[in-house]
Amino acid sequence: MVSDSQSFSLPRTVQLSGVTFRRPTEIHAADVWELIAKCPQLDRNSLYCELLLCSDFADTCVLAERAGAVVGWLSAYRRPSELSTLFVWQIAVHPEIRNTGLGKGLIMSALRRPSCQDVTHIKATVTLSNPTSGLFFAAVARDLAAPIRQALRFDRQAHFKGRHDSEYTIAIGPIERSPSSATIPVGLPSQYSNMEVTVIVQSAPDREEEFAIFNHLESEVRSYARSFPVLFAKARGAQLFARDGTAYLDFLMGCSSLNYGHNPPELKSALADYIAGDGITHALDLYNEAKESFLREFHETILRPRQLDYVVQFPGPTGANAVEAALKLARKITGRPNIIAFTNGFHGVSLGALSCTGNRYHRAAAGQLLGGVTRLPYDGYLGSSVDTADYLDRLLSDPSSGVDAPAAVIVETVQGEGGLNVAGAEWLRKVAAIARRHGALLIVDDIQAGVGRTDAFFSFEAAGLRPDIVTMAKSISGYGLPMAIVLIDRKLDKWEPGEHNGTFRGNCHAFVTARAALEYFWRTDSFAASVMETGNLLKSRLEQIARKYDPSRVSAKGRGMMRGIDLKTGEVAGQVVSTAFQRGLIVETAGPHDEVVKCLPPLVIGEDQLSHGLDILEDAIDSVIGSTVKTRA
Repeated sequence: MVSDSQSFSLPRTVQLSGVTFRRPTEIHAADVWELIAKCPQLDRNSLYCELLLCSDFADTCVLAERAGAVVGWLSAYRRPSELSTLFVWQIAVHPEIRNTGLGKGLIMSALRRPSCQDVTHIKATVTLSNPTSGLFFAAVARDLAAPIRQALRFDRQAHFKGRHDSEYTIAIGPIERSPSSATIPVGLPSQYSNMEVTVIVQSAPDREEEFAIFNHLESEVRSYARSFPVLFAKARGAQLFARDGTAYLDFLMGCSSLNYGHNPPELKSALADYIAGDGITHALDLYNEAKESFLREFHETILRPRQLDYVVQFPGPTGANAVEAALKLARKITGRPNIIAFTNGFHGVSLGALSCTGNRYHRAAAGQLLGGVTRLPYDGYLGSSVDTADYLDRLLSDPSSGVDAPAAVIVETVQGEGGLNVAGAEWLRKVAAIARRHGALLIVDDIQAGVGRTDAFFSFEAAGLRPDIVTMAKSISGYGLPMAIVLIDRKLDKWEPGEHNGTFRGNCHAFVTARAALEYFWRTDSFAASVMETGNLLKSRLEQIARKYDPSRVSAKGRGMMRGIDLKTGEVAGQVVSTAFQRGLIVETAGPHDEVVKCLPPLVIGEDQLSHGLDILEDAIDSVIGSTVKTRA
């Protein structure tokens, strides 16, 4: 084992029991072949190249051994024209000692070699389809207290003719070789608290072990975990914390289920007190104190000031439950089966709600015909010169149009999953008037856009609408607890007792946090005013980012605190999301082609955190498409 140089204070590796690091001057092909076979991310066909590197570049490659067996190896080299940079080719870690920091231990061992004493930068190539590699190098950069950058190196189409994912260069550095760099990061497990170590984050192969239980037992239907492959352990405010202590800014927020952030203290305290006092957890639709308190607060704080005479139905715990109940009631009241829905609308994935949802991918999963819905163009769908509300009126007025008289028109004022499309206030008023003129009910789906996400409590307030039915879920509980409600104009409440029921149509814990949220945030106008101010900051910054580029390739869109950047293609947007995640920001895509990067920060986010998150997003966009910066007059 070559002793590490102590002339500088790079972070130390964990002293792994029985593991030594050495120069691979003699390497057994069979041992390395076996290790590569246990690391499916690596290309076994490139073994000859690895053997060449480890033989002829032994001073920059590292072999880890335990009990005479190869358990880890790093192949790296320095180009004669760039001697200050260590280029990491591949890393392999044996499954038996993953989750121990060996991946970073290999890199730190190489950097301590006398042959690498003048190395100030690390480079590697990654593909965005393997985001854990990017996370690994981001962790290395954090431990070295060095900046990290990412840029496109080989394009999928231009260089690989579509047969291989685009490859990106990750560059770390400059590395500050001073005593101040040897620090212990926040979040290390207690057993390492007294050791001079900074490595706990796993390399890409280590992640397989960490996610083994999910890969083995959880259905393939999971989706968000594929974009953000980290095991999360805690959350507070605008941040999620991985099990290793790494913090991520959360601009996903449970897809707008956490408008007040993670674990808001006022709501957490109310829930803890209720549980500690043996408050009822489950009550079907029995009268209970938790429901009583919520209904009273909702009426006094939300409905009465807005002169809305709604009754409240608890249909079940999800937004899809609320939509199903609303459609069913509209059909019951009018005796008509047809529903008018709009292009790019998203209303849920249970069969009735899915019939109103436009997304082809989700609709295809139904495995059957989805009927009872006529789909018409949303505001702006056919361009600014076509008023699609007039088109709706023409179809309903023409007895030969082929469009049956509808029971209801269901609409989102801002289409979240559809790509942050915003309906104009005048268009919404015209649609409402058309619905009433033709004997149909107006249903506003406020599941994602409501509860302050678009400034006011209801997204339709700015347009002056008074919908017949409103569906709400997501942030209505205030705490991320399952809860949905249907607001029904009092004169339209035609349900018979038990006609639409469900076991979980009354989540008492959600009632507690929902009441606390209304009491704390909505009793005065100050919260809505602060949300509007923060929304204006978000709008201004996103528009500033978009102005750097050709508007045919990048544009800002959305409303309130429900905004984003339209990157026109799903591939580019996906690369931006992956790059942002590697740098500590969680943000998702939306739109028919997943082309819109959608920002849903908590409504209570501070200006510093908002700016930091947008800095990460801007840097990610620059990294992916920065070469096309538009020159403006």
